[in-house]
Amino acid sequence: MDTKLSKRLSDIVKALPLKDGIRVLEIGCGPGAMAREISGQIGNGHVLAIDRSAKAIQQAIAGSQQELASGKLSIRQAAIEEFELRPHDTLFDLAIAVRVGALDGRHPELEKQALTQLAKALTKKGRLFIDGGNPLKEIPLEAYRNAP
Repeated sequence: MDTKLSKRLSDIVKALPLKDGIRVLEIGCGPGAMAREISGQIGNGHVLAIDRSAKAIQQAIAGSQQELASGKLSIRQAAIEEFELRPHDTLFDLAIAVRVGALDGRHPELEKQALTQLAKALTKKGRLFIDGGNPLKEIPLEAYRNAP
């Protein structure tokens, strides 16, 4: 398990509106350091960490045994533009994406697909944050909430 997050990731976690019981979707979790940190700050909440890379998912699972066993963290291989809730999943209150290509503005079609899928996975008041602000930027999802 990581003993410490980078200053950048630590600042991002501190900036998130985390609270007990919140459900968080982390997009592009990499080896899972931020997901583990968030899972320790949300009481009986839950983090689902996803990444498109099988290698990243293997690393995240290997480094997150305690959090996985506690039930506060789940890890799943998925690309955000194809992400769908599973039948037993509950909607998320918050999504966070750091260095995710599908959400960085370089791929408009991919970004539209990703935001449409995200809007379906979040509660009506659910919020999406990405890196690039100071340290976060919120992406409005209203335009995607009623997309087909």
